[in-house]
Amino acid sequence: MVDDLLKLPSGTRIQVLAPLPCTDPTEFQQQIETVIRAGFVRIKVDGEVLELADWAGSASPGGADLAGSASLGRADLAGSASLARADLVVDRLAMRDGVAKRLADSIEVALKHGDEVVKIDAHDAPATESRRYTQRSACLECGAPFPQTVPQLFSFNSPHGACPSCNGLGVRPPGRSRGGAAPADASPRPCPKCAGARLRSESLQVRISGMDIGQVSALSLNDFSGFIEDVALGDRETAVAGNILREIRERTDTLLELELGYLSLGRSSDSLSGGECQRIRLAAHIGARLSGVIYVLDEPTDAGNTVLVVEHDRDVIMAADHVIDMGPGAGAAGGEVVLAAGSVDHVRRSPASRTGPYLADAGPPGSRARRTASGTLSLRKVRRHNLKNIDVDFPIGLMTCVTGVSGSGKSSLVGKAGRTERRGLRPVSGLDVFDRVLHVDQGSIGRSGRSTPATYGGLFDPLRNLFARLPEARMRGYGPGRFSYNAAGGRCEACLGAGTVEIEMQFLPDVSVGCDVCGGRRYNRETLEIQYKGASIADVLDLTVTEALDFLGNVPLVRRRLDSMWQVGLGYLRLGQPATTLSGGEAQRVKLARELGKNSAGKVLYLFDEPTTGLHFEEVDRLVEILDRLVESGHTVIAIEHNPDFLRCADYIVDLGPEAARTAGTWWPRAPPKRSWRWPDPPTVSTA
Repeated sequence: MVDDLLKLPSGTRIQVLAPLPCTDPTEFQQQIETVIRAGFVRIKVDGEVLELADWAGSASPGGADLAGSASLGRADLAGSASLARADLVVDRLAMRDGVAKRLADSIEVALKHGDEVVKIDAHDAPATESRRYTQRSACLECGAPFPQTVPQLFSFNSPHGACPSCNGLGVRPPGRSRGGAAPADASPRPCPKCAGARLRSESLQVRISGMDIGQVSALSLNDFSGFIEDVALGDRETAVAGNILREIRERTDTLLELELGYLSLGRSSDSLSGGECQRIRLAAHIGARLSGVIYVLDEPTDAGNTVLVVEHDRDVIMAADHVIDMGPGAGAAGGEVVLAAGSVDHVRRSPASRTGPYLADAGPPGSRARRTASGTLSLRKVRRHNLKNIDVDFPIGLMTCVTGVSGSGKSSLVGKAGRTERRGLRPVSGLDVFDRVLHVDQGSIGRSGRSTPATYGGLFDPLRNLFARLPEARMRGYGPGRFSYNAAGGRCEACLGAGTVEIEMQFLPDVSVGCDVCGGRRYNRETLEIQYKGASIADVLDLTVTEALDFLGNVPLVRRRLDSMWQVGLGYLRLGQPATTLSGGEAQRVKLARELGKNSAGKVLYLFDEPTTGLHFEEVDRLVEILDRLVESGHTVIAIEHNPDFLRCADYIVDLGPEAARTAGTWWPRAPPKRSWRWPDPPTVSTA
């Protein structure tokens, strides 16, 4: 709305009006009393601007009737016709440089009082007529709503799009004679409502290159091919419809190659010959051009097969014929091929590779003093899922790893360790020494793009408070809610604060395109005008954690939470990155960072589910250091894990097998010499 009005010639005087349509004099009088209390002083009725000041003294209940007041007596407001043409004058201003902010604020107020409708009267601009804008999906003239433009609206097989008069058939059955039977030679008549187009009138109001879908369906394939080639689209339309147009052109070309160019798109199938039907079915299979299909082959030859694997496991890398090392860092610091020439030996010798030293087997990390448990967390007679009546003791104040083959009951055991008695389970002794139990799994931190590291990690609230305390925000009356993209007021209403718009594609995957109003920034222009150190709230959310540490380092609450995210190796993540783009390992570390950023007192039992998933060797080392600090602070860590480097750093190992749990009742110091042990008839071999 603001952008459209800013195109008016400089000097044009405009009035921002909020329509007050009401035909009941009593209700209208109540509306006037409300707007007077809100501070408004003028109303426009039948084109005449009237003052409300003289009536303000009688605005109390039981006061003089509005129609009889001195200032408003010139208009017959008791008549419903005049009431329906009454507009509240919100603002009067002239178009000039710097007026955008005031105009936006006035429009926002007018939409609030005008039931999401605003009226603009322009003066000193003879060629410019009055303009009306609305946030509703409805006609501005009659108020009639119109449906959302979804694919079903253009299908005569859907009740959303079918003509209600003929139910999408396009014809009416022949009329009956007086005897009740239709004449033998009678033929169906075109539907008078849709004229044979089969669709409702709302569907036919949408046009491409001046033609509605009914007119396009009447084209022959030869004519349609020329039409679709001449369709001109802008950048936004190309992003949405580019793939669709390519698919349509390919299928049209296939039909033309089968010499079906004379058929119209809307030709009824019962009018086609057997040969035409056969060629159309053939075109459907040829035009599908299937991709991404799994082909199951029985006894294929081994020769010529290629396997491409994304992996951090040392054994898999050592067995590879060729290694491509990406980096050098993560996120924006990565994306480059560090080494592409390589065998494992090349990677080991490369000084640029961060992976090489871990493949060179330079030896275990430095040793540390043996730690002592402060107590025992005991589980007795555990029978759940694959666990078979086992007894397990976890040392308190240490880091314990739970290992075992898939399906051996690791998750059930670790989950039981953090639960009190319920659903018939036996109680866990020793759990009362902990003030909290925190289960850090790889589940997503949010199901939509509205959840981000900033929102989940507790950064968003202090950031919004920071911007709300800025002088410009306080002068405008902006509170913290103004800087939330999840609430009306500060967010972009075109995308509802998502930054993207989802385009439903019916039989194809939905397409997500950037919002062309806010440019993907989630907020409206007025909110983005509030800046901290020259950056808007959208600019701050686009920073990486590392960049934010430098930019926001002097804000204590923000600094502490950013520090915790950086410590868990997430310095490359952007604060506003959608949660749906995070891997399971990243989501798990965001959850850990959230807890590390809290000022929590007391002892905590941390339960992890394979925390090294997706981590590089270097990141595993950093994670171990963080968990070590937790243990040194008096907390207890129990982790399901298989990574040998992680296991070497554990204080205690519980190895589960198919028959029962077995505990490695030896306190292993930090990184002993490489060794392995074997249980009697074990299902697995553990390394520590």
